[in-house]
Amino acid sequence: MDSTDGMLGGQKMENKKWGLSVLTAIVVGNMIGGGIFMLPASLSHVASPMGTTFAWMLTGFGVFMIALVFGNLALRKPELKAGPQSYAQALFSSPKAGTVAGYSMTWGYWAANWSANASIIISFAGYLSTFFPVLQSREVLFAVGNFQLETGRALTFALCTAVLWAIHWILCRDFSSGGKISVLATTAKVAGFLLFILLLGGSLELAFAKDDFSFVRPGGETVPLLKQMNAAAVLMLWGFIGIESAVMLSNRARSQKDVKRATLLGLMITVFIYIFITLLTMKAVPLAQLQESQKPLVDALNRAIGGGGGMILALLALISLTGSIIGWIVVSAEVPYQAAKNGLFPSFFARTNAKGSPGRSMFWTNLLTQVFLFSTVSGTVGQAYNFAAIVATLSYLVPYFVTVLYQLKLVVTGETYQSRWISRTKDGIITFFALLYSLWVIKSGTDDWLTFVLGIGLFASGLILYPILMKNRGEEADKPEGEGMLPAKKALPFQQIK
Repeated sequence: MDSTDGMLGGQKMENKKWGLSVLTAIVVGNMIGGGIFMLPASLSHVASPMGTTFAWMLTGFGVFMIALVFGNLALRKPELKAGPQSYAQALFSSPKAGTVAGYSMTWGYWAANWSANASIIISFAGYLSTFFPVLQSREVLFAVGNFQLETGRALTFALCTAVLWAIHWILCRDFSSGGKISVLATTAKVAGFLLFILLLGGSLELAFAKDDFSFVRPGGETVPLLKQMNAAAVLMLWGFIGIESAVMLSNRARSQKDVKRATLLGLMITVFIYIFITLLTMKAVPLAQLQESQKPLVDALNRAIGGGGGMILALLALISLTGSIIGWIVVSAEVPYQAAKNGLFPSFFARTNAKGSPGRSMFWTNLLTQVFLFSTVSGTVGQAYNFAAIVATLSYLVPYFVTVLYQLKLVVTGETYQSRWISRTKDGIITFFALLYSLWVIKSGTDDWLTFVLGIGLFASGLILYPILMKNRGEEADKPEGEGMLPAKKALPFQQIK
């Protein structure tokens, strides 16, 4: 592709700015993605309905504090439009240290998206099995040693792969269409969930019983309420991953005020839907069935009003998950694209195709997402989803934590506040609670050390690759602001791929 065509294409793409409705749709769509459709089953493995309720209260409050931090930084630092990677860079006065920090955040967030995108696509396959039961077939195709490849798992892998690359093809031709599709999908999603709440809520006894407080592990161990909340916290945060979507896309927003409004409005809509749907599902489906369910919301509605309702909900799930997959691929491709334009990632990722789409960034994002889709071959949809979700959540925590630290720096130094002590004090309180919540979730994540190491390791692996990927960016870190946005003169080996 001619570089001039790519430059003109990029200008056309960035002229299509997104307003409040599109940004809110992307925020809601990305948060209420695969999470809500599998979360009740995931939570049933670690907490009782009452433990889940308390965990929702703490998680909702903590994420609200983080949302306020993101929204505040969008207004106070409108020039930092690349999200956590920009905040990480701005934490340091040294250009070299800032570049390393910005690169690390870009890598960490980008790497988390590989796993996150895979988990949403896996959830899509789980709900499609409602219409095509063969996706759950246990018939063995072939066996090698202790490994057996079942028909359902093979078909699920093939389906997930096809969905991923079909969306890649669409976005390569019209990247801005991702926003339009998100609005349609999110509207259908919210309307459907409100109907679900009304139907299920009207058929259940909503009062908590004594058994709703206790949770017993398969081995017979009774888990205290506080430990239930700790275990649920990491899974619940996964349900809110995407709160930063409007910030990550702020370069395409009409106004930074819209970025903050979309973040807060999207969170309020999401919290309402999450709490009611999770608790209603846990009340409707027996624990043993819920823990094995690959489509818990369908199972809940089937028990409430019959099979027809479940089929309708499964269709709604497929529509909304399609919007979520598109929204997340858009955000995932945008992260290295914007970082590369600001000298924080290899210049290769800043290239666009003739249609103005960040094709190269999107290709490598989806190729690495494909790696995580192989988890469908070795386990059930539910197992693959839980693995991908927890690994992704722990990887996201570092960029969130750094964002809070940058807000703390502004509060402590007084930068952007002048003599406004009331605003500074208010933001200081918000930052304190956001920091406390971030540390709590990180601590909760250490309960499963293997998954914790995988999640944090995925983030840290970028530092090992830094000398290779950023070799030609080293000199740019010492240049005045703006010069670092120029393409590197020498391409890396993989940069020859079109």
